[in-house]
Amino acid sequence: MVKSHDQLPGPGSIRKLDQIDRKILKLLQQDGRISNVKLAEQIHLSPTPCLERVKRLEKEGFIKNYVAILEPRMLDAALVSFIEVSLDRTTTRALDNFRNEVMQMDEVQECHMVAGGFDYLIKVRTSDMEHYRRFLGEKLSSIKDISSTHTYVVMEEIKASSAIKVSDS
Repeated sequence: MVKSHDQLPGPGSIRKLDQIDRKILKLLQQDGRISNVKLAEQIHLSPTPCLERVKRLEKEGFIKNYVAILEPRMLDAALVSFIEVSLDRTTTRALDNFRNEVMQMDEVQECHMVAGGFDYLIKVRTSDMEHYRRFLGEKLSSIKDISSTHTYVVMEEIKASSAIKVSDS
């Protein structure tokens, strides 16, 4: 069901979604555990065609996965930090090495290569500042080719969402 980035169709080859598909995607983003019967009721279809549409949206890659959103404070992961990372050089080897190392770090929730004044922006979750310091000193700083990091610790989370806007047309 889950397609890798390399297998996604190009922008011109993505099928246009109709209103029912869009409503299904919106509802599933709100509640991924909604029963097919309840989903069908809300989109005014019978259960069988509703399920067929969901399966097609999965197969075509519009739906990547279903997940549970956990409460970080209850799992000792309340401290969020964003880290700007600059590399000494941006050779293919250095970029690949950085990518491979970061993929192994459980504290890293997100890592994005960016254009601008630094190379990567990382979102990290740790239990507290001591855990963050160990992560920075023992894990992140051990990656070759990092020239500098700048950390921004989150004081208050204003908005956090995994939902993607699904337009009505």
